[in-house]
Amino acid sequence: MPDIVIKKIKKGGHGHHGGAWKVAYADFVTAMMAFFLLLWLLSSATEEQLQGVSNYFTPETISQSESGSGGILGGQSLAEQGALRSETGAPTVSIDIPPVKTPEEMAEQRLAEQEDKEFKEAEEELRKALESSPDLQELAKNIRIEETDEGLRIQILDEDGTAMFPSGSAVMADHTKLLLSKVVEAIQGMPQDISIEGHTDAVPFSTVTGYSNWELSSDRALATRRELETQGLASGRFAKVAGLADTDPLLPETPENERNRRISITLLRGTGERPAVDGETSAPAQSGTPSTEQGSGQESGNSAPSNRRPSFSVPSNR
Repeated sequence: MPDIVIKKIKKGGHGHHGGAWKVAYADFVTAMMAFFLLLWLLSSATEEQLQGVSNYFTPETISQSESGSGGILGGQSLAEQGALRSETGAPTVSIDIPPVKTPEEMAEQRLAEQEDKEFKEAEEELRKALESSPDLQELAKNIRIEETDEGLRIQILDEDGTAMFPSGSAVMADHTKLLLSKVVEAIQGMPQDISIEGHTDAVPFSTVTGYSNWELSSDRALATRRELETQGLASGRFAKVAGLADTDPLLPETPENERNRRISITLLRGTGERPAVDGETSAPAQSGTPSTEQGSGQESGNSAPSNRRPSFSVPSNR
C-alpha cells in the first residue's frame, strides 16, 4: 500500500489582516480627543459650575418619594416642569466657556496689572521715606495716599493746625517743599502723566481786588507744579493744573474743616509711554492734555464764577 503524506501548510505572518485595526485606532484617537476636551472644559469652569455638574450626577439629588411605579424615580421626571426633554436620551451638561481674549485685551490687562503694581510700590516707597525721616515723621498725618479709578492720588492737606501754605498765600512753606521732594523721589521713574488740583475750604475769602478762593486754589496748584518741576519732574508729564476752590471738599459734611485745604497730585491711569510688555511693540498710551497754568483759578472748561459774597478780609488759617 503506498504511503499517504499529509502536508499542513502554515500561513506566514505577512498575510492580509484587513482594516479592523484602523477602526480601532480611530476610536482610540477619538476617545483621547474627547478626554482632553473634557479636561479643558473642566479647567475652564468656575467652582459654581463644577458644583452644579456634581449635583447633577449625585444620586441624593434624585427624588426619593414613591409614587407611580414606586421605584427610585417614583414615576417622576428629572426635567424641570415645562422643559422639553427626551426621557430616553442621554443626559447633557451645559458649561459656559469663558470668552477668549484678543491679544490687544490681554496686553491691556497686563499693562493694568503692571500699573497697579507700580502704584503699590510708589505708595510703599513714599510711606517708608516718611517713616525714616525724623523731619517728616510729624508730617505723615498731612499726607494721604489712595488708589482711585482715576489713578494713584497723593494729597497733601492741612491737619492739626499744620498748614501747607501761609494764610491767604500761595507761597509754599518749607515743610511742604520737603514733602514734595519725597513725592518726587517716589514717582519720578514712573511713566504716568500727572494732574494737580488745588482745593480750599468753604470759609468766604475775597479781597478788594476780587482775588478769591478760585484764584488762591489755582495759584497753589501752580506753585506745586513749579516745585515738582524744580525737584526733577519733567514738565511734559503735567496733564492738568487746576484750582477748584471749595467745590470738591474732602469732608463734605464739614466744608469749613481745615482738611479741605489741600493739594491733590494724581498719577493718571493709562497715560505716558511704556516699555514693551512680553516682547510686544511699545506704544504710547493715550496722554492727557498739555499742562496749563490757569491764572483764572478755575478748572479747564469751567467758566462758572464763584457765587461767594466778598468779605474784603482774609480769615485766619486759610
